[in-house]
Amino acid sequence: MDRYERIIALHRTLRAARYPVTVPRLQDELGCSRATVYRDLAFLRDALMAPILGDGEAGFRYDPAEGERFELPGLWLNSEELHALLAAQQLLARSGGGVLSGALAPLQQRIEKLLDEHSSGKRWPVERVRVIPHRTRGMDEAAFRIVCSAVLERRQLAFEYRARSTGEKTRRTVSPQRITHYRDNWYLDAFDHEREALRSFSVDRIGAARMLDAAARDIAEAELDQHLAGSYGIFSGAPKGWATIVFNDRAARWVADEHWHSQQQGRFLADGRYELKLPYSSSRELLMDVLHYGADAEIVDPPSLREQARALLALALANYDR
Repeated sequence: MDRYERIIALHRTLRAARYPVTVPRLQDELGCSRATVYRDLAFLRDALMAPILGDGEAGFRYDPAEGERFELPGLWLNSEELHALLAAQQLLARSGGGVLSGALAPLQQRIEKLLDEHSSGKRWPVERVRVIPHRTRGMDEAAFRIVCSAVLERRQLAFEYRARSTGEKTRRTVSPQRITHYRDNWYLDAFDHEREALRSFSVDRIGAARMLDAAARDIAEAELDQHLAGSYGIFSGAPKGWATIVFNDRAARWVADEHWHSQQQGRFLADGRYELKLPYSSSRELLMDVLHYGADAEIVDPPSLREQARALLALALANYDR
């Protein structure tokens, strides 16, 4: 068994023992050497603060007054789990532009301490985790923290919002529902009290955020999923229709493995092309993603979406005719 399993087994044995347990017995139960038993006992006592009594001659057991109350710490993971957790922390810290690094610093220190104890003093090479942010937008960290607090504390939120599409600046009072991380950026899903409807707000466009004393209005999970996740992309609203896109055999090798939407329907055609169908509400983001594939993709249906793609391609081509 590995060290993690040995510590668990050692804890259970000492906790259940009415009399001191000898080192040879521990060697037999744990399947390890005498030196390993002593190292595990020292780790359990010194690092995990177990109330161990005894010595190598008489044997070891937990202090009867404290042993029943002692539990292994909640963050007690094996080396592989610690590696994965620290890698995830690096991913969040690096991809979030530092927004979460301050909040996660205490957790990272605890993880690194446990990892050092697992790895016999070897330094874990954090630089081996490489995260390349893609089109990440700058964000007010103070506003981000207030938005997150309002979501978790279930309180209403007031803020100024500058729409990216029009540049118009408005005041909003909302009941936050969810904070969403989508394509390296953060969005607030909320019930807008003035418009009496669910809306999604890009957090980097939120300013002068202020958490209010009033309790947030809770929207049922089913309604949130139907409105916010029913259509393609980040744009909310009930689906207006289904789009059918066909990718040539070269692009099919990528698209067939991609997740575009929870309700997508995909199949390979007889000639090797790949047909993808998915619901959409706003055509804007869907068109951008399809046009990203250039000549490898064709919108087949509906005709209105196909015509929008044709118009966008004509405008793009006109830029090169000057």
